[in-house]
Amino acid sequence: MTRIVVLGSTNMDLVAYVEKAPQRGETVTGREFRTIPGGKGANQAIAAARAGAGVAMIGAVGNDSFGTRLRSTLEDSGVDTGLLRTAEGPSGTAHIVVDDEGGNAIVVVPGANGTVDHLTPADDHLLASADALLLQLEIPLRAVVAGARAARAHGVRTVLTPAPAQPLPPDLLAAVDLLVPNEHEAAALTGRTDPREAALALLDQVPEVVVTLGAAGSLYAARGAEPLSVPAPRVTAVDSTGAGDTFVGALAVALGEGRPVREALAWAATAAALSVQREGASASMPYRSEIEARYTA
Repeated sequence: MTRIVVLGSTNMDLVAYVEKAPQRGETVTGREFRTIPGGKGANQAIAAARAGAGVAMIGAVGNDSFGTRLRSTLEDSGVDTGLLRTAEGPSGTAHIVVDDEGGNAIVVVPGANGTVDHLTPADDHLLASADALLLQLEIPLRAVVAGARAARAHGVRTVLTPAPAQPLPPDLLAAVDLLVPNEHEAAALTGRTDPREAALALLDQVPEVVVTLGAAGSLYAARGAEPLSVPAPRVTAVDSTGAGDTFVGALAVALGEGRPVREALAWAATAAALSVQREGASASMPYRSEIEARYTA
């Protein structure tokens, strides 16, 4: 079994479903409101665990009712929460508007995630036993850098999702093995709007890049190889929240199992396609049996 550690955020998603998202200064009437456990770190942990990996989570929840529910949701999906800290104060929250076309707009309030600013000796020991480390940018950047450096020191494959988009320090990129931005994040990092050009530019800083393209699939680039495009299954999206995290979690599992890159990307795309057909982030993530049933080589 592939062993994956996730260092990242846990949030309670506060989701409003509307026909059309409001413009600035506009008020609209929603049709439903739900609270759904999420956060990019927790989402990737749940996605990887459901896809068949042994997963442990490093992060923090608050000492509130959201924190209790976030921890139990991770555990119910098979994620080890032994190093998930409990901080004084509120848990992180994400305030999400989902429209009837499946699009979303999100405001994240870090809460307890802001306390995850360093690694403990126990965190470092856990990383040493992992096959892969998954990172995102919803916790303080110094902890992300520390995690990447520790993983590199232990020979652990490091996968970074550069979201929310922001400038990345060279010492972080130097410790990343695989960078997985979406097309907007890739453009923000490189100034190039063409995904292929952006991916090739990013190879100056990291050895492998996967640019996710939503319904259009993904683009893989590696040093010394021709870029590879892999389509996504054609489905009708209900809610795209968490689709990118589903893709990353499943991709980490597939690569950890030694699948060829094209197959791993297609398998991860199948997982993401399943997730967008359901509402919510973590709640929508498929189990391995569902991915295998829908996957076609």
